[in-house]
Amino acid sequence: MTLEDYITTIPDFPEKGVLFRDITSVIENADGFKLSINELLELMSDIEFDKLVTLESRGFIFGAPIAYELEKPMVLVRKKGKLPRETISQDYGLEYGEATIEIHKNSINPGDRVIILDDLIATGGTIEAAGKLIEKLGGQVVRVVALVELRGFNARGRLNYDVATALSYEGK
Repeated sequence: MTLEDYITTIPDFPEKGVLFRDITSVIENADGFKLSINELLELMSDIEFDKLVTLESRGFIFGAPIAYELEKPMVLVRKKGKLPRETISQDYGLEYGEATIEIHKNSINPGDRVIILDDLIATGGTIEAAGKLIEKLGGQVVRVVALVELRGFNARGRLNYDVATALSYEGK
């Protein structure tokens, strides 16, 4: 089976005309989850990096086994108010408002080469905000990796990073 075989497509969710790509069906299947981790690892195999930055919350699910396998530190980017130590924050736009994400101030050191990992790239807003946090701390984003990309949002046009995804779908 291919990774795409494990993705469940739900028509007209959350609104009419949208084909929702549900990755929980990947996680709920041991073979699908193993395949997804292996494909994500392959997308990172050709690049040197120091830290894996994962985005709340599903990025954590994929990031933990990858960080373990590669023996790399896993850095969490979370919603505002969820991290206990001193943080820096970055606001970013959502479809109907704004949100704020944070990272621990001492999680990224100047010169760190970083991969940002998330489950899905749509508009790229969260990834762009995470990249700004990393750069504020002196790190360098060397690649963005995600399981799924929704090309209809044109995130690649917004992001100034090398982007690699295991699956890519037309539309939103």
